[in-house]
Amino acid sequence: MTGNSRNQKNRAVPHGRLSRLGQFGRLASGVAGGMIAEGARRLADGERPAMRDMMLTPGNVARVADRLSHLRGAAMKLGQMISMDAGDMLPPELAEIMARLRDNAHRMPPRQLQQVLAQQWGQDWRKRFARFGATPIAAASIGQVHRAMTPDGRDLAIKVQYPGVRESIDADVDNVATLLRISNLLPRELDIAPLLAEAKKQLREEADYVREGRYLSLFGELLLDSPDYVIPVLDTEFTTDQVLAMSFVEGKAIETLVDAPQETRDAAMRLLFKLVMRELFEFGIVQSDPNFANYRYQPETRRLVLLDFGATRQVDVKIAEGYRRLITAALNGDRDTVREAAVATGFVGEAAVTRHRDRIDAMIDVIVRELNRPGMFDFGDRGFVNILRDQGMDVAADRAAWHIPPTDLLFVQRKISGMALLAARLKVRIDIRGLVAEHFAIDVADGLVAES
Repeated sequence: MTGNSRNQKNRAVPHGRLSRLGQFGRLASGVAGGMIAEGARRLADGERPAMRDMMLTPGNVARVADRLSHLRGAAMKLGQMISMDAGDMLPPELAEIMARLRDNAHRMPPRQLQQVLAQQWGQDWRKRFARFGATPIAAASIGQVHRAMTPDGRDLAIKVQYPGVRESIDADVDNVATLLRISNLLPRELDIAPLLAEAKKQLREEADYVREGRYLSLFGELLLDSPDYVIPVLDTEFTTDQVLAMSFVEGKAIETLVDAPQETRDAAMRLLFKLVMRELFEFGIVQSDPNFANYRYQPETRRLVLLDFGATRQVDVKIAEGYRRLITAALNGDRDTVREAAVATGFVGEAAVTRHRDRIDAMIDVIVRELNRPGMFDFGDRGFVNILRDQGMDVAADRAAWHIPPTDLLFVQRKISGMALLAARLKVRIDIRGLVAEHFAIDVADGLVAES
């Protein structure tokens, strides 16, 4: 959920099929107009404009971000997902669009909110509360959150789903994919149909608040032995498939730690990485949405508040074992095993290794070298990312080497990449080997890691 909603404006959510299609139509028309104007300007200057340059003008960037944030639902969620997944690897122009989507969510007008809650709770729903905050305390892609108090004193956070979100998922995913295609940001030959199908499935699950409530309670049970984490308590009285009620928990946005002392930043991020390790290797389920708004921090107690479990997924045992093998091989400096595990798990396609063995090995060497530097791993030092990007772009330029990893792997990696991106934003320093030692047997003396 995005934070400070006081600066946001009311904007009704288009929820009819034709209404949402019209929004995409207006977006396409606006972008096309912007492209024509930019093309004419460049021709007048004696340039031969490229399609990508005409598409990704500042005006078109603003148009896309504004229209997708107006649509909310799957359209906005997909933009956020792309942003978190790709991190520093996005083209700057597309990164700008996605950054705006992370921070820009409108709220429903009061009349539309009343209609949604009356449908879910009945016309006299206000009588069930001593107080219900009309202004949302947070708003995001699928719903907005209100704070409320019951007559018996329960302080609740209530997430209300935007109307039409579930019904529009399939069409929105297809329309966003079309926008990416016409922008030339995705190669036409790349078969993304399996990814689109999985995205639709994931978004339908995220729109099922009863399902999310079950995972909210499950994580509360799984982390009972870990007082460093705070999980809201599900309130079943007010929860429906489109309204999720839970105890209200105080906390500051995790990004506010950017100005905190180094020790505080490191400790908070270490807790998040420990949680990922437990999810992957102990729980067998992972909350796969790394949106920063899902994590809050309590300065007084130094505890982390965990929110939003709609994107929780089961972890395939083969995926977990693949990560285990990759981690141990990398920390042992074993390039060949890293490469073999990357192919076996699905990170890299066999064609890429066959056609670009030297570049793949060079990328592995960079990762192995960085992970095995003495002392703390400095996530704020991003110099090696540029090297990986350059090597990766060279491989990606070969269409015969294109490869889409298994969807289960992509969703797990989405979480890991998102955490690494947050660590980079906070410029944290973490003892990676020490963290791994909590889950694998490690001999620090000779620098070798052995699977437990």
